[in-house]
Amino acid sequence: MCMIDKISFADNNKKYYLNNAPLSLNSGASTFTHSYLEHSDLTPKQKATVLATSALGMALPLAFWCKKAGFSLNPAKIFKSPLDPFKNWALFKYKPVDKVLEYDDAAKIISIATGSVAGGFAGGAIVDKENIKAKKREVLSQLLGDVIVPITCVWMGAKVFKHYENALQKIMPKINKDTKIAKVFNAISANIPNAVATLGSLGIGIIAGNKVSNEINERLYHKKVERGIKASDFAPHVDDLCLSISMVNSGSEFGTKLGRIIPLALLVPGYETGTAREK
Repeated sequence: MCMIDKISFADNNKKYYLNNAPLSLNSGASTFTHSYLEHSDLTPKQKATVLATSALGMALPLAFWCKKAGFSLNPAKIFKSPLDPFKNWALFKYKPVDKVLEYDDAAKIISIATGSVAGGFAGGAIVDKENIKAKKREVLSQLLGDVIVPITCVWMGAKVFKHYENALQKIMPKINKDTKIAKVFNAISANIPNAVATLGSLGIGIIAGNKVSNEINERLYHKKVERGIKASDFAPHVDDLCLSISMVNSGSEFGTKLGRIIPLALLVPGYETGTAREK
């Protein structure tokens, strides 16, 4: 428990101190520049609970999309094959033959991420009631900053690229020789527009999402949020890359294989939400 034993201030520069930690005020919105609450870290059991509830939260939208893709949700049918029960089931099947669960549109990924965040928040509320406000702020940061805005940008970028793909391919340099070096060069050259479109739209999405979530958090909670982009923020963007690749290479085995890791990547937003704490 944090004990307040010293409050001081200096009128000349309008700086205030709580237990020797600086606290600044900015247009009615507090900006905490130092840890002002002292909490022990969450225990492994608490973290495991949040991870489990994040997975449970994802289960409903995943089940919906699996069913829509034509897969049975009956456990008896899933485990019908004693040697390899998951070989041809939705979450593990990676060959685009017959029916397959493709992550080829923004709606699927946003719905699954929302389920993960909702589950993570519920788990965090159970094991860490003292930090509900921090978790509410993290909901916005994760959904807007790490999912909705970046995915929308990537989805739009992929759509634009797909429309101009043929024209871009024609203007890329090529070596008209049947040599190994020429083949490698031509392959790299042909994929440059795809890479630029994907990484460019993803970069714009990450920056825009971070700014939007910070701004909304500040307006809703009257606390200036200076949340920078963290390393863990990039995990959910694996799905953005897979979305772009799946759209550009629709029906390819490579794109479908990449899609298998999307559910794992989308556990991160839920876990980050449930474990968020006041600084």
